[in-house]
Amino acid sequence: MAASTGPRNGKHAKHAQRPSNLKRKRVQEDLSSLVQRVEDIDLKGTYESFSDLPISDPTISGLTSSHFKTLTDIQSRAISHALKGRDVLGAAKTGSGKTLAFLVPILENLYRRQWSEHDGLGALIISPTRELAIQIFEVLRKIGRYHTFSAGLVIGGKSLREEQERLGRMNILVCTPGRMLQHLDQTAFFETHNLQMLVLDEADRIMDMGFQKTVDAIIGHLPPNRQTLLFSATQTKKVSDLARLSLQDPEYVAVHQAASSATPSKLQQHYVLTPLPEKLDILWSFIRSNLKTKTIVFLSSGKQVRFVYESFRHMQPGIPLLHLHGRQKQGGRLDITTRFSQAQHAVLFATDVAARGLDFPAVDWVIQMDCPEDADTYIHRVGRTARYERDGRAVLFLDPSEEKGMLRRLEQKKVTVERINVKSNKQQSIKNQLQNMCFKDPELKYLGQKAFISYVKSIYVQKDKETFNLRELKLDDFATSMGLPGAPRIKFIKGDDTKERKNASRATAYTSSDDESDEDGEKKKAKKEPQVRTKYDRMFERRNQDVLADHYSKLINDDGTIAEPPKATDDADEDNDFLSVKRRFEAGDDALGAKSESDSEDEEEEEEEEEDVDKTSTKGAKVVQLNGKETLVIDSKRREKLLKSKKKLLKYKGKGSKLIFDEDGNAHELYEMEDEEAFKARGDAKDQQARFLAEETQRTQVADTEDKEIARQKKREKKEKRKARERELIAAEEEEEEEEKAVAQLVPYEEDGDFSASSEGERDRRSKRPKVRTEEEKPEPWYKQSKRPAAKESAGIQTLEDLESLATGLLG
Repeated sequence: MAASTGPRNGKHAKHAQRPSNLKRKRVQEDLSSLVQRVEDIDLKGTYESFSDLPISDPTISGLTSSHFKTLTDIQSRAISHALKGRDVLGAAKTGSGKTLAFLVPILENLYRRQWSEHDGLGALIISPTRELAIQIFEVLRKIGRYHTFSAGLVIGGKSLREEQERLGRMNILVCTPGRMLQHLDQTAFFETHNLQMLVLDEADRIMDMGFQKTVDAIIGHLPPNRQTLLFSATQTKKVSDLARLSLQDPEYVAVHQAASSATPSKLQQHYVLTPLPEKLDILWSFIRSNLKTKTIVFLSSGKQVRFVYESFRHMQPGIPLLHLHGRQKQGGRLDITTRFSQAQHAVLFATDVAARGLDFPAVDWVIQMDCPEDADTYIHRVGRTARYERDGRAVLFLDPSEEKGMLRRLEQKKVTVERINVKSNKQQSIKNQLQNMCFKDPELKYLGQKAFISYVKSIYVQKDKETFNLRELKLDDFATSMGLPGAPRIKFIKGDDTKERKNASRATAYTSSDDESDEDGEKKKAKKEPQVRTKYDRMFERRNQDVLADHYSKLINDDGTIAEPPKATDDADEDNDFLSVKRRFEAGDDALGAKSESDSEDEEEEEEEEEDVDKTSTKGAKVVQLNGKETLVIDSKRREKLLKSKKKLLKYKGKGSKLIFDEDGNAHELYEMEDEEAFKARGDAKDQQARFLAEETQRTQVADTEDKEIARQKKREKKEKRKARERELIAAEEEEEEEEKAVAQLVPYEEDGDFSASSEGERDRRSKRPKVRTEEEKPEPWYKQSKRPAAKESAGIQTLEDLESLATGLLG
């Protein structure tokens, strides 16, 4: 008898709860307590560490493993507002930790909502440059390593198709504006209707004129009920910019607004009064004197960066040199930023593409060889050093013409810079070396010419004309200091009145500069430049203007009227009757002269072919009606011949009007004015415009939805067809395997009762056993038989019926 397996008391024990249920229950309890802590957070309180904030355990673990423990000022004040779901405008000095101020709220808000890959895109982070986007993505990977969210990096320079395939599964995206708009317009499966958070890093740069249209187009794809965070060292405060982003009661967090300076406190800022032709010499002398430092040199254009980098690389200053600008490929830019971050001593020549947000560790010097366009650009440039309460130094090279205006702009932004002088005994001149290199290397000379032109253009397009005055710069000496044989010719530096002189007539163009007043008020006449005499000028200067017949002067205007004959010159009036040839033809039938009957008949036939031409005779001339509207006066044989040419008559006929036909077949003009009273009856013009735009917007949205649905349907059908083909292939393979198994089982018996082998080769060999046969039936020896027929026979067995017939034949 089997032993009883039940409990001794006869009662069933309660089933033990599964570990998964317990874990799920514990997660729900932690989540509810976290939500309650966020609701009870004090927005005016001060927090010193991340553990003091209501943050989930995965985020705390990621911050601790990345060595982030204490909070900065911007993080302490901005994260609490962002966790509550409010819109935030965050402004803080460079290097103050603004990246974590928006990454932590993104992870926490999505975690509390239990966001998954099926929910789609939850947060979108927009950065102005690719390098900054890569840096944000790396920080997100470090602190979010214990979360289950999927994050993606969408920047230019990579394969668009690979991004499209993975874009629909992303929860968090870090992107640049251009590539993001491209995906929103072209990727059918990319949905943003469920977006929860939008972050703009370096918001003032993104919201300016360079990205204005792109950002407006991106915002048009996003839902209005979202949380928006804006962060920058120089925050935008324009009402128009904030209204475009649909901000709802934003909280302005400016932790350093009351500070004495807009730059880090441990940053030493100086400027050197340097004439433009001496900038390269001073830069070379500085690099040679600081070989054990890490330096960033900012220039105004990418062509200048290339020229200075190539020139200094040839001269070998004794320190690694790198260069970074926007014209480089994405892989090269990423490699350069990585190498400079890991280097202990190096010099990086860069444009403003490296001026915002990039965190290069342990940068000692920031050299601004070219004056920044405004104070905000200066603040972002010097922010690459003295980060996270470290020491740093910044030097600005200023031309004497730029000193007054730039210092005034910096004072308005609470930036104080001190003037320093360069030691003359340490200054080296590289002018001769550059001239020698440009003479030997044409490519370097070409780079120098392009760098010169790009610098002049960068000064010419500046809006601040008080600081940037192109006429006060010594451009010829600057070209000589770059090693060029002469200053390249530039078309746009003729003067501010270039457009006026271009639009003026030739006569006024030469006379505009004739009269100039000196200091005493007396006028001096400049030398007149020789005027260009055209063929028309020479034609009207001819004598005997009225020798020809009068009909040459009676030209027909465009409207069909007779033009007044030009007045003859005085010289021509003196010889008015000299060799005057008058060929006058009177109107009427007799005016055409004597003609043969055949000629007149031919002309009548040709005139009858002209359906639109109607001739009427007047007292002084013959008038021809063209299309019933235009009239042509015939007073000479030349005019008479016009009636025989349809091509020449076209220019005297009016332009045809294009007609369109409605559904009833009635003809209408292409553009018809609507009845004004009927238009006013429908309401105000602005209201009608608004309704029209709303209807067109709705129609466009419906069409876009239908197009996306069609694209999805096509993709699903394509996927189903591919799966059906795969199933057919699998079924065919299974059938082949079953047939092979059946062939292996259905093997015929031999006469001796032995079971034959399953292979065809063994079956053929067994079938060739010697039998008692007559000489007539005796086959040929096996060594005389050809093997090809057997191969064909074995190859002919394809079905089970072929195999049965073969077995029947073998059994006799």
